[in-house]
Amino acid sequence: MLLKQGKICYNKPMEIEKTNRMNALFEFYAALLTDKQMNYIELYYADDYSLAEIAEEFQVSRQAVYDNIKRTEKILEDYEMKLHMYSDYIVRSQIFEEIAERYPEEEFLQERLAILSSIDNRE
Repeated sequence: MLLKQGKICYNKPMEIEKTNRMNALFEFYAALLTDKQMNYIELYYADDYSLAEIAEEFQVSRQAVYDNIKRTEKILEDYEMKLHMYSDYIVRSQIFEEIAERYPEEEFLQERLAILSSIDNRE
């Protein structure tokens, strides 16, 4: 059960996982989307707007919003299948963490890991 601006929202674990994944893919590939795709996905997944709220905001039908979101989800997944930016980031993060834990006393190595991590996390 989640609280959304005074409303109670019931999300199943799979929906939360999908929301987290879409938000992550959006972070990596937002620049490749159209303005409309970015707006709809951000409102739907990051801001937890309903289809009706988005439709009202943009003066379109709920079906138009739904279709756009579904198409954009597929586009984001296609980008990930081709470019692997998100999955590569996860693997790199795990490797950085393993190295940092295994060699905590290696100052040079820790400095280099910090530099690499900052490159991955810059916006």
